[in-house]
Amino acid sequence: MSDLPSISSLPSLSAEQRADILDLLFEPSTPLHTLSVELLRNRTFASYNDLIATVGVQLTELSESSSASDTKWLESILGSHPRLGAKKVESAQSQAEQAQLNTGGEEEAARLRDLNEEYEKTYPGLRYVVFVNGRSRPVIMEDMKRRIAAGDIAAERAAAIKAMCEIAADRASKLQKA
Repeated sequence: MSDLPSISSLPSLSAEQRADILDLLFEPSTPLHTLSVELLRNRTFASYNDLIATVGVQLTELSESSSASDTKWLESILGSHPRLGAKKVESAQSQAEQAQLNTGGEEEAARLRDLNEEYEKTYPGLRYVVFVNGRSRPVIMEDMKRRIAAGDIAAERAAAIKAMCEIAADRASKLQKA
């Protein structure tokens, strides 16, 4: 599936097709399928942005839960996004979105790898997720440094959810024009 079907057709699609839509919008993630595939069958949405906002609410509910299993579930969903600047990126959408980050010298690339490691040590179980939106590698690295220095895992989960939804909305707008 390389484009999005009509939002009104979602309830009539197979579970596999609904999972494919989630994969296109967010990233391939079995835990996200478990969380949201039935939602796409049982609820009607006015738009893809409405769907994305609803998934965002589901993710936020997981982040606000005191259950360790909910936290682990959320972290596995957030971890489905590739590391910024990674050599191997699975989805075509992420490859295109990160193209700007893969320009520049090896020294900068090494610094980005180091920041990814530092981020993941500061926030065990999380991966740095941001809506790149054409920003340069130095700008993104400054944001990473700021977020690492903050040391607030609850704020970081919220930032990752917000970024995932911004990325999904951008993808939806592009995939509906395809």
